[in-house]
Formats: sequence, structure tokens, C-alpha cells
Amino acid sequence: MTGGRVAGKVAFITGAARGQGRSHAVRLAEEGADIIAIDLCADIASVPYPLATKEDLAETVRQVEALGRRIVASVADVRDFDSLATALEAGVDELGRLDIVCSNVGVNNPAPTHEITEDDWHEIIDVDLSGTWRTTKAAIPYLVAGGNGGSIVLTSSAAGLKGYANIAHYTAAKHGINGLMKTLAQELAEHHIRVNSVNPTQVDTPMIMNAPMYKLFCPDIDEPAREDFAPISQQMNALPIPWVEPRDVSDSVLFLASDEARYITGVALPVDAGVLIT
Repeated sequence: MTGGRVAGKVAFITGAARGQGRSHAVRLAEEGADIIAIDLCADIASVPYPLATKEDLAETVRQVEALGRRIVASVADVRDFDSLATALEAGVDELGRLDIVCSNVGVNNPAPTHEITEDDWHEIIDVDLSGTWRTTKAAIPYLVAGGNGGSIVLTSSAAGLKGYANIAHYTAAKHGINGLMKTLAQELAEHHIRVNSVNPTQVDTPMIMNAPMYKLFCPDIDEPAREDFAPISQQMNALPIPWVEPRDVSDSVLFLASDEARYITGVALPVDAGVLIT
């Protein structure tokens, strides 16, 4: 592939083994980017649903390589700066540069605010907010040294722009990501590095499609399933759909990463089916 909207660029993507992260990797690869991909590939004790596996990350590699693009994939933990920095360094050493950063992390554990444990609060904040900060901390020196400008896209949420009951830690973290984004946009503008966020409504990924989340939205059903969750989820959105697909978010990430958005920075972009206006 020689053409494409991000041809010749290298993108660093966290949470790349499945869901939105894999979708971002594939979408950017379709448009000419090579990929540095990381994921924890293990479960977290406080998160009540299975997380991605090494097999999931291998599938991301397969899909990117099938597009004729290069990818360097590593197991790394956004809670551990050294792990993150080592994986990124290996990717830049192999691929030669860094242009795009997609900090895509998000885990959740629903509970009323006063029932959230200290450990659960710290875990969600550490992954979702501090993990985003660590990702940018590791990547910014490469972007600045490259001298080519760049684009950082942080995955926030509609919960980064409005309140949601029973996910106080997640909502606080996602609001924090938007604050971090605006600060970074100011700090990095002189280097022609743009920083924005995407703020989706519910997305059809394992973080949403799991039993605890179904129960959060359908408390009156003993064992709610996806089909029970769908109409409740749709009521939240202005557009008559229950959720968006990962590729819908990836298309916005691609736009923000491309030269089409070369003068867009400091923006919290909703990909929300109108949830913020309902």
C-alpha cells in the first residue's frame, strides 16, 4: 500500500488486542500506517469481565499484516511506565519513527459510588486516567524529536462529558482524560503536535457487552442479556440505534490523525449518536 490518508506514518495504539484498539489499528493500516500495538493480555482482578488475550493480540497482528502493513506488537501494562516505554522504544527502533498516538484504555466495574472499594477506585483510575497519562508521557519525546508534528488521540467517553450513575470512578477518569487532552494541546502546539479526544456512546465491544453492564442498565431483570440491554441503550441515544460500532470510532480517530484535521486541536469529539443532547 503506497497511498492512504496516513501513508508513511507510524501509529502507537494501546489496548490494541481487541475492540476499539484493534479497530483503530486496522483502520489506520488500511490508510497506510504501520502500527506499534500493545495490550496487557491478562485479566485484572477488579474488572468483572474477561480482558483481551495474547491470542487476541496475535489476531490484530494478522489483520494488520494482511493489509500489507508492518506491526510491532508487545504485551505491556499501562499501569507500569517502564513496561510501556520499553514496548514503544522497541516499536520505534524497528519502524523508524512515531507520528500518531492512540491512547485507547478503558476498564469499568459498575457500583454505586459509596460501595466502590478503595482498591477498585484506584485500579480504574490507574488504568483509565493514569494509563493515558503514562502513554502520552512515553510518546511525546519521540513526537517532539521527530520534528514532523503529530497527532495524539485520547479515548475518553460520553462519560467524559456528562455524568452517569454507578460508574463514578470511570466517569471521573474519563472527565480527567479530557482535561489532560486540553492541557497537552496547549503544551504541544508549538511543536505542531495536535491533541484531541474521542468520546463515544456505548460501543459494541466486550467492555460494554458483559453481564455486569447488562445488569447496570436492566436492574429489574434477573439475568439480562444483550437483547434486553439493546432497547434500554437505544433510549439513551437521540439517533435510533442502541450502540455504535468500533469502526465508527476508528473513522473519527483516522480523521483526527490525518492532515484533514491539521488545524484541529484541543477538541473533545463526540461519537455518541446524540447521547449528549438527550
